[in-house]
Amino acid sequence: MFTVNPFAGVAAALTPSFMQWYVVVMVVLVVLGTLADVVHKGSARYFFETWRRTRERGARPVSGGELAGIALQTALVDVLASGEFCNQKRRVAHLLGMYGFIFFVVATAVLVFDLQAAPFWVGLWWLGALLICIGGYWFWFFIRVDVAAEGQSPWRVMRADLFILSLLASATLALIWAAAGGGTGVLFWLFLLATTVLFAGVPWSKFAHMFFKPAAAFEKRLAKANGNAENLPTLSRDDPQQRLRHSMELLRDAPMDMGLGIKREAPRHY
Repeated sequence: MFTVNPFAGVAAALTPSFMQWYVVVMVVLVVLGTLADVVHKGSARYFFETWRRTRERGARPVSGGELAGIALQTALVDVLASGEFCNQKRRVAHLLGMYGFIFFVVATAVLVFDLQAAPFWVGLWWLGALLICIGGYWFWFFIRVDVAAEGQSPWRVMRADLFILSLLASATLALIWAAAGGGTGVLFWLFLLATTVLFAGVPWSKFAHMFFKPAAAFEKRLAKANGNAENLPTLSRDDPQQRLRHSMELLRDAPMDMGLGIKREAPRHY
């Protein structure tokens, strides 16, 4: 089961080009949906304006070498390692879902366009779907803020949940469909339906965030490097000059760990 291409059975009932065209259409939907999201929210204009202000207000210029280093650091820390997450459980769940999604999508494309692909790609397809389910269901039932901290029901659904729910539905149905032997039965069409909602719903979900967040992380690191720091204080409270600021007057003699008691236990007092 874990070495047999589940899409081979689809090609036996439908033409091999059916799933190939489906994959192409999904890619087109993601591109169009992302562009629509950019236009609707003005994301591109926002990032270009922020980039311009960061360069103009910077205390010092950033060299090409530094810029390359910032880009590499953004890719390794903020993208590949999800370094922006302070909560380690959220970070691990996000990494499971992110790498599971990458494995699942890449392996699906390979298996669809090459029905005789090596068993490695079949195993990667199963692994990707399983990682999505582990990270996704862990997040949905135990980590979501409105569930873990606010006491809301895990069955409470909003439009913002479109991405995670359609992703979980796609991966879950894919696993059940493949475990049942593949083919073109009801499970197959439900799998396609969930996948279509996932990729066609880009303008109404958080799917496009995977493209925006690296740009935001890069701009944040650049602002710190050139001294702009997004107009925020760059000195910590333990610095003598920072403690002389008017806004720090009440905290001048306060211990440095003051206020950290909020981190002693999870906010579950609902």
